[in-house]
Amino acid sequence: MRRAALESAAKAVERIEEVLGPVSAVVIGSYARGDFNRWSDVDLLVVSPNFYPNPLKRFEQVLEAMKASPNVEIIPLTPAEFQRQLRLKTPIAEEATKKGIVVRDGLNLLKEREKGSEAEL
Repeated sequence: MRRAALESAAKAVERIEEVLGPVSAVVIGSYARGDFNRWSDVDLLVVSPNFYPNPLKRFEQVLEAMKASPNVEIIPLTPAEFQRQLRLKTPIAEEATKKGIVVRDGLNLLKEREKGSEAEL
């Protein structure tokens, strides 16, 4: 079940990269922690410098990925927003850096975490 969820997240990332170019993406939430169930969605944090400034309009940019992988919940952030989350040590940042499963790190934002999670992918 976990492998299928991670494959679905990877498929979503591929679609997003077709629109936005390279991104950094990490699965967070229950699939990263391992406490998921069959009703859990896959929380996917995606960081791209090409996201629209308006957070609501960003969903237009990832719409095709959401259609292709309906069980994936995309959380779109710009690199500046992600860096701010890291500085503030928010729950999203903590989850992404400590428990997250790196799907892609095209922006080299998750290098340290990627080393620890490659085996899970």
